[in-house]
Amino acid sequence: MIDLRLLREDPDRVRASQRARGEDVGLVDALLTADERRRSSSVRFDELRAEQKSLGKLIPKATGDEKAELLKKAGELSAAVKAADAEQDEAAEETQRLLIQLGNLVHPEVPVGGEDDFRVLETIGTPRDFAAEGITPKDHLELGELLGAIDTERGAKVSGSRFYYLTGVGALLEFALVNAAMAQATAAGFTPVLTPALVKPKAMEGTGFLGQAADDVYHLDKDDLYLVGTSEVPLAAYHMDEILDAGELPRRYAGFSSCFRREAGSYGKDTRGIFRVHQFDKVEMFVYTTPEEAEAEHQRLLEWEKQWLSSLELPFRVIDLASGDLGSSATRKFDCEAWIPTQGKYRELTSTSNTTEFQSRRLSIRMREGKKVRPLATLNGTLCAVTRTIVAILENHQQADGSVRVPEVLRPFLGGREVLEPVTR
Repeated sequence: MIDLRLLREDPDRVRASQRARGEDVGLVDALLTADERRRSSSVRFDELRAEQKSLGKLIPKATGDEKAELLKKAGELSAAVKAADAEQDEAAEETQRLLIQLGNLVHPEVPVGGEDDFRVLETIGTPRDFAAEGITPKDHLELGELLGAIDTERGAKVSGSRFYYLTGVGALLEFALVNAAMAQATAAGFTPVLTPALVKPKAMEGTGFLGQAADDVYHLDKDDLYLVGTSEVPLAAYHMDEILDAGELPRRYAGFSSCFRREAGSYGKDTRGIFRVHQFDKVEMFVYTTPEEAEAEHQRLLEWEKQWLSSLELPFRVIDLASGDLGSSATRKFDCEAWIPTQGKYRELTSTSNTTEFQSRRLSIRMREGKKVRPLATLNGTLCAVTRTIVAILENHQQADGSVRVPEVLRPFLGGREVLEPVTR
């Protein structure tokens, strides 16, 4: 959540951010009203409590009619204090309810607009000219079936649409990608973490996934637990309700987890293959740092993502997402999109978001500098979303006979294989 002081001091900036997101600008004024009520009711409560305490000191010394009058007044004050306390609590709850709906402030350099209004920052690598090679490229599912690597028919039979099996070299390719990604992350100083797949509501809400993304989340009603859509959630909540020493920052974690997404609103999109699925595995980078260092850390996360995709020898571009396409917690978000030959376009493989103090305020994570304690900043970045990365590798590195060349960075994790060969049935 944002700092209420910032809201009071510069409400126009918050209104502009809401407008850029395409969100309700009226929420700002409703929140200002609720906050004023909260503060005034708190002052009123403190005044009545002080009066009550002063009166309490006079009663033992009084006698006769004076004492009776003071006791009567004490009764009236007691009722007024209770009413003021209730008003204070109600106003605080209303303020919190509205505050939790407000998105993070959009960074001033973010392009304004919707999903198609992103800014291309750079393009790395050149897509292959399959026509010049005399090859008609196969899509990842056809290649996966030739390699005995992907089985969506049995996935659908067992679990429904958007589920799949990775078999044979498909399973080995996943393990290779995860191990190679973790190797890069640990070499960069990240601590590897295996995270829980189920989290409490506070963790999910604290990271901002029960707002605009709530429809995409799986909830277990009986246990009141949520399946995570990314290990960002348990990694953000890892230090929930803690105070970290500023001298120990940044703290960098690389989390591996299975991710679960309902893909609400994606009916008819990417129904073929494993590009958009309900369950997939991912290596996620997560950082706790100082607010002053957050923007520089965001650039570092982007560079690590670029290093990873370059090591996989994939052509890709980097985009600066538009304001209306940001998640509620992000002030700015960069995506790396790989070229998918059979789709003839770039598709998201990784992303990195700077969430500034938004998540740390909601999760009560702070940093101590000497005697001063204040919220810190959190950032996240996908290093490897396995299924989408497999899609990009199969399509970009396919050969005329249906085999797939293995990028050099993965070969040590695939027993030295240089090529994935079609299987004979």
